[in-house]
Amino acid sequence: MTQIIKGGNLPLSGEPMRVAVVRRSGGAGAPEVDAAALLVDADGKVRGRGDLVFYNQPEHAGSGVRLTGHAQGEGGVVADWLEVDPGLVEPAVERIVVAASCDGGTFGEVEDLYLRAVSAISGEQLAQYVVENASTETAILLGEFYRRNGGWKFRAVGQGYASGLPGLAADFGFSVGDGPDADDEVADEGVADGTAAGEEVADAKGTTGEVAGAAVFPAASPPAPTVVEIPAPVSPAVPAPAPVLLPAPGPTAAWGPALVPAPAPAPVPTVAKAGGPVSGSVAPLGAAPGRCNALPREFGPEFPYVEYTGRGKEVVEPELSLPRGFLVVDVMKKGAGEVDVVTLTIRGRRWRTVLRSRIANLRGVGVFHHDGTSPIRIRVDTRGQWMIRLRPVSTLRSFDGPLEGFGPDVLAYTGEKIDVKYRFQGDEDKSGASSVSVHRRGGHHEQAFNEWGRGRGTGAIPRGPRLLVVEAAGGWSLEPRPAGSGGFWTRRR
Repeated sequence: MTQIIKGGNLPLSGEPMRVAVVRRSGGAGAPEVDAAALLVDADGKVRGRGDLVFYNQPEHAGSGVRLTGHAQGEGGVVADWLEVDPGLVEPAVERIVVAASCDGGTFGEVEDLYLRAVSAISGEQLAQYVVENASTETAILLGEFYRRNGGWKFRAVGQGYASGLPGLAADFGFSVGDGPDADDEVADEGVADGTAAGEEVADAKGTTGEVAGAAVFPAASPPAPTVVEIPAPVSPAVPAPAPVLLPAPGPTAAWGPALVPAPAPAPVPTVAKAGGPVSGSVAPLGAAPGRCNALPREFGPEFPYVEYTGRGKEVVEPELSLPRGFLVVDVMKKGAGEVDVVTLTIRGRRWRTVLRSRIANLRGVGVFHHDGTSPIRIRVDTRGQWMIRLRPVSTLRSFDGPLEGFGPDVLAYTGEKIDVKYRFQGDEDKSGASSVSVHRRGGHHEQAFNEWGRGRGTGAIPRGPRLLVVEAAGGWSLEPRPAGSGGFWTRRR
């Protein structure tokens, strides 16, 4: 039996192998997974940048390790293949670490992730390790091939990192170094899956040792992924096929809600900044719903605007029966003091934060994901008068060029992966927290950038469709830039 659990070890014959990092495609907007390998010496470190095999550097110069392609099989199964020939590995290399990184999401969103090694000669399965309980990791050390008593063995590791492939590589002493495209990468000292003492995979010198008590054959084998057939590795002489992406599954009332029938789509008028800065995405009072972006209709339901006004702390229960998806909430508040808008559970407990801000005379935008079954309950907690408006995500303005805003906002993004230049002004004291988080269909999200006070920086936005949720204590701007403009880790394929 060749299927093992985390910490398990298997002997190998030393024959050439093909190693697949396998998962099930989640369709358009799903996280992108890449395979990688690090060649590690007796000290548990790489010797230089050449010891990393990944999407920008697909082949090791002297040890017979290379990425050979990306292929898709039946049932949405996707595999990245590596070739490993132990007979060609340099004597200084003690371990070949196989990892996977996740771009545009976390491994908690990736289905049926596992590693499989097969003989390059006979096609016989040599080892299989199924990853279980992944959550917030953006990189996972899947397993390692290591020398033992003149031969080779495989160990299933399953160690997660919240810092992505750069953090995982830095844990093995990887440094990009100096140069025009050098990055200052720092290792993430904590791993996401909380590896406990006793589960270490290396001793103080970094040499590989057996895990005490680790069973090669578990008492109850974990269920094998429900795949029909792993896609075969792509010949180096043939370009790797691109993965096939699956299609992605009014007048204000004085008090109480006002339902307005949705007319033909029309752009939301520009907001005049009378009386102070306001968010450019807040629809003016009396504006009619209209589709303003290219978000898929499955991203959020269409419905007429619903508006509520109140004072102080109140609970709003819109009588709306809507399918699963995102709903936008405009929040307008008079006077100073914090406003906290959250959704509630059936039992009245706090569930999701929609918007929170201390900006006086706020006009901001928040969003929440509706499960399609529970009743919608929204609690507004502030001093003084307020109004909230529910509207579809189709009415959000698109992030397709430089944008400015003030306070909390939500933008629609439907383009390719891009780099972004961020700038935050902070509050009147040049303080306060500001951030941008990226939300994908289903409610999953990850943070793209955060800053305290006045500052600027750069980051990346994955391929759309996405919602960009801006949380800002004051003014901000976002400027898109083409992806791949520089940097060692920027994908160039």
